[in-house]
Amino acid sequence: MKVTGDQALVKKINKSIILHTIRMQSPISRARVSEMTGLNKATVSNLVAELCGQELVTEAGPGESSGGRKPLMLHFNSMAGSVIGIELRVKQLTAVLCDLGGGILNERECRLETHDLSYVLEQMKSIISELIAAAPVSPYGIVGIGVGVPGMVDEHGVVLFAPNLGWEMVDLRAILEDAFSVPVTIDNEANAGAQGELNFGAARDVRHLLYISAGSGIGSGIIIGGELYKGARGYAGETGHMTIEAEGKPCSCGSRGCWELYASEKTYDNPEVTLPARTTPELVRHALEGQEETLRHFSVIGEYLGIGVTNLINSFNPELIVIGGALSEAEPWLGEPLRRVVAERTLPYHKQQLEITFSTLGSRGTMIGAGFSAVMHFLGNIRVTL
Repeated sequence: MKVTGDQALVKKINKSIILHTIRMQSPISRARVSEMTGLNKATVSNLVAELCGQELVTEAGPGESSGGRKPLMLHFNSMAGSVIGIELRVKQLTAVLCDLGGGILNERECRLETHDLSYVLEQMKSIISELIAAAPVSPYGIVGIGVGVPGMVDEHGVVLFAPNLGWEMVDLRAILEDAFSVPVTIDNEANAGAQGELNFGAARDVRHLLYISAGSGIGSGIIIGGELYKGARGYAGETGHMTIEAEGKPCSCGSRGCWELYASEKTYDNPEVTLPARTTPELVRHALEGQEETLRHFSVIGEYLGIGVTNLINSFNPELIVIGGALSEAEPWLGEPLRRVVAERTLPYHKQQLEITFSTLGSRGTMIGAGFSAVMHFLGNIRVTL
């Protein structure tokens, strides 16, 4: 197949490559950019001048010299604008205001008393408005909003099915873009979390990653060959609804025995379980005090997490698994039973050079990843594949 592009497209692609090289390697010299990208020095110099004129890149220095005049170093201007990253959870709405480099500038959260669409939208718009008001003055202002949703989302930002919210066919992107007149990206919350870890957390430079978002439900962000895998129609990663108990409890998705019924915060609402609290932050405090029921419950969750993780390891053979989401805050009590079950049940060759870790971003991973998607949309992550 022949693929052609005019000079304007080639320039746009080269400019994007240079910008993202500076973003990831900052501070960096023009010569090093040329070396890393394979573009000649004149092209790099001309396009860097344009990026400086757009206030996306700044110059500072001098850098180290190998002889002759010391070079000026190029820096990505992370304060050229701001983005808002939001995670819609079952019981909570959380949001961060970030700079273009993923640094958190402000954050908000509120409890959700119901999943009624009009109510949730009202809370979401209120939080977004507060963060917009808190944004620092910058050349580009608020450049985008990213939202992670616990459900299936299509390429147009429509929430097709979110069983834990009771939502179907909600055109969330259109609603928010109409309300705030900025670009909005919508994705599954586990995909957003995977992007957060891949770019700012424990999974940098990892090629084969499984990110497990464990909170009010369970979802997985799957990175294969350094790329987010979404499946044939974009719905991959709904691992919380794989069956681990053949005749298990009925699930809101219509199936039964789903993994998230046994290894997520849904277990807190089990009437057979006696717990001193019903939220992870509160239970973590009780666990720190040695409360027996809490410790026992976290151990059971860890074992069930290990069962599901084992299935995913045997299926995908990743090099790294990152446990994120709200339950990542309970790592001291989940980690040992999870790893023990994986060690006992995983196929021997799949365990070689496999690492299991908990998110370095904690419960903020999805919000940061959602904000990152908005940043990439703004910066124009242009790629060509044949």
